[in-house]
This record gives sequence, C-alpha cells and structure tokens, in this order.
Amino acid sequence: MGENFITVGTQVLELFILIAVGYLCGKTKILNDKTAKSITDIVLYIVCPCVIIDNFIRPFEVEMLGKLLTTAAAALCIHAVSIVIAMLIFHDKQPTRNRVYRFALIFSNCGYMSLPMQQAILGSDGVFFGAVYIVIFNVVMWTFGVWLSSGDKKSLSAKKILLNPCIIGMAVGLVIFLTSLPVPEVIAKPITFLANLNTPLPMMIVGYYLSQTKIRDAFKDGKGFICVLFRLVVIPLLAFGGMMLCGIRDTVLVTCVIAAAAPTAAATTMFAAKFDNDARLSVNLVTLSTLLSVVTMPLIVGFACSA
Repeated sequence: MGENFITVGTQVLELFILIAVGYLCGKTKILNDKTAKSITDIVLYIVCPCVIIDNFIRPFEVEMLGKLLTTAAAALCIHAVSIVIAMLIFHDKQPTRNRVYRFALIFSNCGYMSLPMQQAILGSDGVFFGAVYIVIFNVVMWTFGVWLSSGDKKSLSAKKILLNPCIIGMAVGLVIFLTSLPVPEVIAKPITFLANLNTPLPMMIVGYYLSQTKIRDAFKDGKGFICVLFRLVVIPLLAFGGMMLCGIRDTVLVTCVIAAAAPTAAATTMFAAKFDNDARLSVNLVTLSTLLSVVTMPLIVGFACSA
C-alpha cells in the first residue's frame, strides 16, 4: 500500500509540473486559444493513434488472447455503466456544462496515470492489458464521446466512426499484434516518439486553460465534487465488484481497477475546447480529480491487489 502511495504521488507531482508549464505559457501569452486548439488537434488526431499502435508492437502469444478479450469486455462494460450513471445524474440547464460533467465522469486518465502504476505493480502484462483498456477508452471516446461533446447525432455515422484516427490506430495495432508483424525500427521509433507526447501536450493544455480561470471555483462547485466522487470512488468500486462477481481475478482485475480509478481524462479539456463547451469547467474537474486521486487511487488499488 505504501509503495502505491509513492508511485501515484510521484505521478501526480509530475502531472502538476507539466500543468504549471502550460499555466506559465498561458500567463506569458506563449499559448493562446488558437494555438491551444491546434495542439489539441495534434493530440487527438496524431498522438492518440500512435499510443495505441506503440503498445501493440509485441509478439503474439496465444495464452494472452483470452485475457485480452476479457480485458476488452470488462473495459467496455465499465464505460457502459459510467455512461448510464452520467446520463442519469447530470441534467444541468446549460448544455455546454452538462456535456463536460458527463464526459468528466465517464472518461478516466487511463493512459498516463494508469500505465506507470500497472507497470510497477503488474509488470509488462499489466502494461499490455492496460493498452487494451486504452483501446476501448479511445473507441468509446471517439464515438459516444464525440456525440456527447458535439450534441450532433450525425457525428455517429458509420463512416466517421470507422475513419476516426483512434479506430484506425486500433486496427493497425491489432494486425501487428495478431500477426507478429515486424515493424522496422525506423518506423517504430517515430511512433514511440509521437506516443510519448501523450502526457506533456494534454497537461500543458490543461495548464493553459487553468491560467484563464480561477481554480478556487472548482472547490465551490457542488456538482463538480459529485462528478469527481463518482469518477474516483464509485466507478472503480463498481468495476471491482462486477469483475469479482464474474470471476475475473489477478492481473486483468487489477489492471482494470487501476484504469477505472484514475482521475478525469485530460481529453475532457481538449474535447471541451474542440467542441466549444465549458473549457474552464473541464480544467477545474481535471485538476480537482487529479489532486484528490493522490488519496483515493492508492487506497482502491491496494484494496484490489489484496483481493
């Protein structure tokens, strides 16, 4: 349990340092709304697919396939339950705020906040299953998440879903893994370089929007605290209970609980900015949930590890 606190605490500190850099860039006018939106597009359309492909560049193992499918099914169920809860709880009169609350509750920071912890506790298998969870996260985010953020049913057309960058990245990654297709280093390295941008760029964007708002507002928002409570405590505990009832144990169980217990995704701010929702509110929710996760995440993960 103590090691989990140190691991998560270190990650949160690193996150806030990156957020601070974005904050300073906003205050010094190095970043503005236009450049922030451009960086957001780079992350969503280029970096995210590279994250998926990078994690699937590994030899195929038959015994891992069943666990891979179990992880994918569990991740899909966790997101489905989160969607139902978010749609039932939040009915804000302002659509631009309502969409942000719902998005923030549904989507966790299952990339940066989860993968290092999965590596530390579970080793390489934890990272691989964590990547599968990220694939489902991206599928749901680029389908339901786009519809939720845009409010446009046309965004759910089959063509747009199949051609969105993260679905393409997932398809490429699965082909590489299932066929053990060798990827030349000259191609694999640039993919890794781009994937590594998945942490600094989103955090800097969060920092930029933080520079344009008042963080104390996050602590005055009752709905925000409810959103964060469900994101950090209720959802991961439901995930744990559901998987235990289904007989899912060991690496897959802990991997999914770690991902479900992560704070609100930085993509909440990027999607809010892209679809002209309340970006300031999204920053408050991301920052508040990340701060409180220093306490909640180690407790819940430690509980899952002891099951």
